[in-house]
Amino acid sequence: MLLTLTTTAPAPAIPASDLGFLLHKHPGRAQSYPVAGGTAHVFYPEATDERCTVAVLLEVDPIALVRGRKGGGEGFALGAYVNDRPYAASSLLAVAMARVFRTAMSGRCDDRPELAAGPLPLTIRIPALPCAGGPGVAEQMFAPLGWRVELTTIPADPEFPQWGDSAYVDLELRGSMRLADALTHLYVLLPVLDNAQHYWVGPAEVDKLVRAGGSWLATHPHRDLITRRYLAHQGSLVRSAVDRLTELDGSEPSALDAEPSVADAPGTATTPPSLAVLRRQAVLDAIQKSGATRVLDLGCGEGALLAALLGNPAYAEIVGVDVSVRALERASRRLRMDPPSWDAAGDATGAPASASTGHPGRGRDRLRLFQSSLTYQDDRLAGFDAAVLMEVIEHVDPPRLRALERTVFGSARPGTVIVTTPNADYNIRYPDLDAGTHRHHDHRFEWTREEFRAWARNVAEANGYVVTFTPVGEDDPEVGPPTQLATFVLTSSPTTGSAA
Repeated sequence: MLLTLTTTAPAPAIPASDLGFLLHKHPGRAQSYPVAGGTAHVFYPEATDERCTVAVLLEVDPIALVRGRKGGGEGFALGAYVNDRPYAASSLLAVAMARVFRTAMSGRCDDRPELAAGPLPLTIRIPALPCAGGPGVAEQMFAPLGWRVELTTIPADPEFPQWGDSAYVDLELRGSMRLADALTHLYVLLPVLDNAQHYWVGPAEVDKLVRAGGSWLATHPHRDLITRRYLAHQGSLVRSAVDRLTELDGSEPSALDAEPSVADAPGTATTPPSLAVLRRQAVLDAIQKSGATRVLDLGCGEGALLAALLGNPAYAEIVGVDVSVRALERASRRLRMDPPSWDAAGDATGAPASASTGHPGRGRDRLRLFQSSLTYQDDRLAGFDAAVLMEVIEHVDPPRLRALERTVFGSARPGTVIVTTPNADYNIRYPDLDAGTHRHHDHRFEWTREEFRAWARNVAEANGYVVTFTPVGEDDPEVGPPTQLATFVLTSSPTTGSAA
């Protein structure tokens, strides 16, 4: 079972062999790791300044796979030992990747943090990939994520062409994206394409799927199919996963999301709004209360809040900012900015058909998107009435939070800043969330109510703001609300000598 990942030099001053830093695997060494059902070998067929390839070769031990299993007769035994598991990419390879590239999948790289945070030119090849449902399923899974998909169907037997094609393809993916994103795409979609898991699927798999898939799965056009296959078509697990993914997406529940539980009596209950909807409404209420007409959405992602802001003609200027070009491109499609055009400064303008006036020219004047990192000063962020950091700060490494504070509160200094973040106290109310884990795989931390309030008050005092707090969602008397919201209002100049 083989997978190769290749990159070329992302910039003239950055050698391609720096891929070794991102993967935490030295290009000059071959390494082997014991994994469930076999051994994973990691090595580099090539590693130069111009081009670097890493290979993962999984040697499957079929005896180890079935050792200790019970049940079945001769047919069962034959099926367990005679199959495609040693050769075709599957959940076995996905689990092996998570074992050998665990840190890379989280996006962490202390030696090259900027390289880990940005897109890389990548080519991934899987020479034997099963595609349950036909080769077109691979295109449906990977293309919406920004990959250029090239595949060759493998014949059942080259010596007997009349037998036709097999259920396997030789797949090649090309694209420019974060290495961590590419690895999570593979981790989720390999078992989905195989439509099988080699291990028992229980409630813990819901958390794994949400943490690995995150926002890209939440907005995937085939989200429900991916979720069903990954969770082995277990209805209760699928509904739980889709509900949590809907919160990440900020969209209304699908028909699957809205399916009532067995205990619901027909016609006696309505589906409550998701936490994402409640959160967005709380932010919109805070912006409206501030009286702002020029609004900045920092870490806008794929534009859920921007779409809501465009629906209100009171906002004369709306700007969305994100570090991810891919997220901004998807935001432009979501907002129907036709066509988005990026200038040398990284700005994009378009004509959103969803603008409340329905007038393309006015929509173009009201909305802009541009790429920027919130940990570096950017003069384009200055001069706004209100700025929003909705579910953003928890994605920043704690040592980099001080830089974000300087950028937003010290340099940009909008009149009002609205910040939302998960309440870690509430996590015990999620039955599918393992103790000690975060709600999303990319969260660097999740604060309790006490921790969030201490941080917010320190930032406010250091930068001349006053801060108030608002619960979002059900305010549980024991653990508080699922989301906590802070509203900072500018009152004076920052404290002299403040580190913030």
